[in-house]
Amino acid sequence: MTRTDRAAAPRWFVQGLIYAALTSSIVSSLGMLLVPSVATEFGVTVSTAQWMLTINLLVGAVATPIMGRLADGPHTRRLLLISLSVIFVGSLVAATAPNFAVFLLGRGLQGLLYGTVPVTIALARRHLTYTQSQPAISTLSVTVSVGMGLGYPLTGILAAMFDLRAAFAFAAVFVATAAVAVWKLVPAGPDPLAPRVPFDVGGAALLGVGLAALLLWISEAQTWGWTSLTAILTLVVAVFSLINWAVHSVHTLHPLVNLRVIRTPEVLLANATAIGLGTSMYIGLSIASLVAQAPSATGFGLAVPLMWAGFMMAPLSMGSLAANRAVRALSTRVDMAMFLPVGAAVMTVASVLLWLTHSNFWTLAVGMFLFGVGIGSGYAAMPALIARSVAVEQLGSAVSFNQVLRTVGGAVGAAVSAAVLAAHPSETALGAAYSTDAGITMAFGVGVVCCAAVLVALVVHAVTTRGAKN
Repeated sequence: MTRTDRAAAPRWFVQGLIYAALTSSIVSSLGMLLVPSVATEFGVTVSTAQWMLTINLLVGAVATPIMGRLADGPHTRRLLLISLSVIFVGSLVAATAPNFAVFLLGRGLQGLLYGTVPVTIALARRHLTYTQSQPAISTLSVTVSVGMGLGYPLTGILAAMFDLRAAFAFAAVFVATAAVAVWKLVPAGPDPLAPRVPFDVGGAALLGVGLAALLLWISEAQTWGWTSLTAILTLVVAVFSLINWAVHSVHTLHPLVNLRVIRTPEVLLANATAIGLGTSMYIGLSIASLVAQAPSATGFGLAVPLMWAGFMMAPLSMGSLAANRAVRALSTRVDMAMFLPVGAAVMTVASVLLWLTHSNFWTLAVGMFLFGVGIGSGYAAMPALIARSVAVEQLGSAVSFNQVLRTVGGAVGAAVSAAVLAAHPSETALGAAYSTDAGITMAFGVGVVCCAAVLVALVVHAVTTRGAKN
């Protein structure tokens, strides 16, 4: 059988996938911006409210590689519909939660959002020709950053005009419409060309436990104490599980993630970049959001009301969209690998700008725009590099692993930011709820170091590769 044996993609197929992928950005926009509101709503501390981010990342990191592997099978459309259904239920649970524990359950169910983009990319590569799929894959990859620029303002408006529950209710409605779009516009399965291989249960268990333990250690070791027994045992479980997963994957006929594919130069380059830029992006976005909403009495806060704080992310969307269009226009003349150092360079400039002058509305706006350009360039190139290096039937697994590494990078960024801010508590009348300007500056500085390290590594790789070819 050939590609012609598959059901033809309808006219609005790509648009339907993009709309479904927007679920990830709309739901993720309910995170950083609403942490202070969640703390007030449920009567918990801001540090406790941060668990709404941690639990989301934990579930996402475990679910994403499993969803990616299943996306390579014959029932990819069904997988996307089931995932959207779970996210819909999670949004309803969060919107109606009577207490913080139930709210966290809803946020955990929403964690499947991290796996939706890899699934849509697998569908695009499967039902489109290689030439048609390249611009679609690039667009789907940056949908998260483009959509965040839209999701954050909507979240801010709804939470300010009504309450945070209205924002989660809106997310539930949006997810429901995305499911309808997938139902109508994505060809029904099963796919006659997709491989039917046994699911790697052992690999899924080892990777799931390893990633969950690793992200838990990254997020909570600062609270437990880095040398505490709990922190040490959690790290040991993470390392033991991940090492055994790698050994298991190499010796398994049909592994959850094909490590032989991932170690090819282009895929390895994309994955390494994903961790570094993911860390830098999360530091930049989370600290910028905090600066925007913090009271002016902190010495750095802009005291922007919640309704308008969301609009601080709008330049991110514009930058990502502009960069994605540029990448699509230049991809026929410039090798996709070149967009990785370009993206890292722009993000480094943005990080330096925020590090030096962050207590200014326009500086934050420009910084967010440049972050968008950098993310749009780098993230558009990653899946395209992977797609041209792996077989179609392995794309979902490979791209989902790249998404996992972005998530791990984000968790590292969140943990580093929290640790730096906690080490610089405010001594003003506001108490330790906020950090000092020195803490904010240091956190942005860490982002500069991460971006610069990625940029240097990519430039060295480009120079040595060119030298080898000559």
